[in-house]
Amino acid sequence: MASHGTVGASGPIVYIDHSDIREGSLEELKWGVRRLVDFIDAREPQLITYGFYIDEDATKMTVVAVHPDSASLELHMDLGSGEFRKLAHLLTLTAIECYGGPSERALEQLRRKAVTLGHDATVLSIRRFAGFTHLAS
Repeated sequence: MASHGTVGASGPIVYIDHSDIREGSLEELKWGVRRLVDFIDAREPQLITYGFYIDEDATKMTVVAVHPDSASLELHMDLGSGEFRKLAHLLTLTAIECYGGPSERALEQLRRKAVTLGHDATVLSIRRFAGFTHLAS
């Protein structure tokens, strides 16, 4: 597998999570997410992208993050866990998808997040078997 640009030993990690938005909580959730984004942006310059998406019906939210490596995902979970919990009363996490090569520690952190924010949320981890990465220098 070829890799171009600066990528950690584990390669990039694509993190996606899905949540149901609790009825009546949309505006408070938007405010909390903006606060979370500012918090993460100030502390995680290595994070390649971090985006929140709300469907047209405003009932579901999806988070997409791309980390340069597993260490970045671990740091994100370490720094963000307290902030994520502040949003727990506004949503129910239903699934986490992790593409790439996360460490066992990162996977355990994701499982804890799934229990804390979703109770029955699933955690799916899939390793890349072919492909390449181009990152701007």
